[in-house]
Amino acid sequence: MGALGPREGEHLVNRGVAVIAGALTDLDEVSLIGLDQDATATSLVEIAAAEARLGELKHRVLAHASSVRVEEATGAATTATWLARATRTTVRSSRRAVHLAAALEIYARLREGYAAGRVNTEQAEVIARALDALPADIPATVKAAAEQRLVDLAAHHDACDLRVLGDRVLDVVAPAVADAHEAARLEAEERAAARKTMLTMTPDGQGSVHGRFTLPELHAGMLRKQLLALVVHDKPALATSPATAAEQGEAERPEPVKAATAVELGAALCELLERLDGSHVPEMSTGATVVVTMTLETLTGGLAATTLDTGDRIAAHTARRLACEAAIIPVVLGGTREVLDQGRRKRLFTRAQRIALATRDKGCTAVGCHTAAWFCHAHHDHPWATGGTTDLTNGRLLCPTHHRTAHDPRYETRVLTDNQIEFTLRC
Repeated sequence: MGALGPREGEHLVNRGVAVIAGALTDLDEVSLIGLDQDATATSLVEIAAAEARLGELKHRVLAHASSVRVEEATGAATTATWLARATRTTVRSSRRAVHLAAALEIYARLREGYAAGRVNTEQAEVIARALDALPADIPATVKAAAEQRLVDLAAHHDACDLRVLGDRVLDVVAPAVADAHEAARLEAEERAAARKTMLTMTPDGQGSVHGRFTLPELHAGMLRKQLLALVVHDKPALATSPATAAEQGEAERPEPVKAATAVELGAALCELLERLDGSHVPEMSTGATVVVTMTLETLTGGLAATTLDTGDRIAAHTARRLACEAAIIPVVLGGTREVLDQGRRKRLFTRAQRIALATRDKGCTAVGCHTAAWFCHAHHDHPWATGGTTDLTNGRLLCPTHHRTAHDPRYETRVLTDNQIEFTLRC
């Protein structure tokens, strides 16, 4: 059996692991001098693939450990608690590992992709959860198609992307049943959220009131956007300087607040309440307005769920109600997804154009960036200062960091086929 041949009484798995450990030992003292930029990048990608392959082996052995009840030898209550103690990991992470190991016994295509290094552990966990969450009554062929689709998508998307794609995978592999299932799920979630909605306020007798609340996702998103708009407005240091904006031919826009503090949000809530006399919250990209994207069919009575610009999904009947509200801007899409109605404001880049860009791009269009649309700048592909037009075909969303990169002459910008852009440092 060659180099991997087991010694007498030794299983091939144990021998293989010993060989891997030996190879790693050989690398312990290897100098990295001479490992140039390209070789370093290649090494890291190959190490990640090897790590995934070893992860599949670990989970395959872990599934076997559950079947042979390895915990019995030490009296541990479960395989997960045994694993946590034996490997000095947390019980929580060990339970996740046991769950994934069991899932890989069911999802053969996922296991094969994991074993080949095409799927990493984070991706495998997300894909397994997405498959587990599919309706129990869908045909096995549909579930198999969903599994294959997600494994294929793992070649181009990280775990965060796959979580979103997994939630919508039925739209691709079984669109005939996806809308009905999602409509039922969202309506049930919205009814449950409405029942749980609450607010308590308790004065402490010293000039302050302490409170807590539970809100539906829709209303929490509306509140969050208005509070963050006020936080950014009160931080002028976060805004792009007028000189830089003039150089780039862009309107001055605020930087995103990645993690507003509790004190800042509390102060913003007080300011929001003081503004309820009708004055406007400062705008950030599409501002504190919630944008509801729906098809014309949904607007006129269809079942398909709709998407908020916060990324949340709401039931069709809720979207139709919101389309009548003054604080909601409906972006209605035709069958080919062209924007039919953007609103009535006419300023370049107008608010309506920014909403249209947010609807189309969903967020920053730089490869690998997940910045939300409402924190992004509107960027001209062909710079306005050199004759570029201010229209949707020449516009895209970029987060402040990638917007600066796009205007940095040290970087070459390439537009990919999916409308994402890639930056490469010039030699």
